[in-house]
Amino acid sequence: MSLQGKTLFITGASRGIGREIALRAARDGANIVIAAKSAEPHPKLPGTIFSVAREVEAAGGQALALQLDVRDEDAVRQALAKAAERFGAIDALVNNAGAIKLTGVQHIELKRFDLMHQINTRAVLLCSQAALPYLKQSAGHILNLSPPLNLASKWFAQYSPYTVTKYGMSMLTLGMSEEFGNYGISVNSLWPQTMIATAAIEFQLGSRESFKHARTPAIMADAAHAILSSGQRRITGRLLIDEEILREQGVSDFSHYRFDPDGSETLMTDLFVD
Repeated sequence: MSLQGKTLFITGASRGIGREIALRAARDGANIVIAAKSAEPHPKLPGTIFSVAREVEAAGGQALALQLDVRDEDAVRQALAKAAERFGAIDALVNNAGAIKLTGVQHIELKRFDLMHQINTRAVLLCSQAALPYLKQSAGHILNLSPPLNLASKWFAQYSPYTVTKYGMSMLTLGMSEEFGNYGISVNSLWPQTMIATAAIEFQLGSRESFKHARTPAIMADAAHAILSSGQRRITGRLLIDEEILREQGVSDFSHYRFDPDGSETLMTDLFVD
């Protein structure tokens, strides 16, 4: 199970889970395209496409940093073409970029809903469509960071606009797995069992206090690695939870993924997971 020599195009990879997926693959010797908007340092959120590129190379991979707005069709197609020209192929597209606002219909600003729809749902369709010619050649993977389709009403009661855009990603996973089957392309979704400690979560919540109830992004990176290193559509059309796929790989101890190493606090289950 190695990604050595494989090329991964990862959106939103300048920080958080996307960065961790990039570094995990880099340790195998993979080629990583860091496709994100963050070319300049953010005052509150660490990481840029260039800092992650340096980390990828230090970890043993090859890196291509591309500033990209996944809402821009021409820019997406050009970025994928640059990636294929640089590395000769694209073996996996990881649709990691996301936007969140946990607000109900009554109070959400339409422009915020448009942003979530454009980044969470539309960009998955756009990036997958643009990557398809390259993935046909490699019989590669599409991995969407989106949740299981849990239709319990509680996941719609307070923030249905966000839920709709994330479930849209998951429905595209199911559809593309069937549609692209004849090309040998695997399409899956991945979602965390528990809250993941990232700078974006800290920024949203205003503190790191909740991190003692969270796991590190490493669990998502290891789960993504297991999916992306599988072959012959052995794993496809699934809306996977990180723990689930790692248990299938024989992992039973998840304690080392805890952000708080003493393990005294109860982990917080993530959205859309019962």
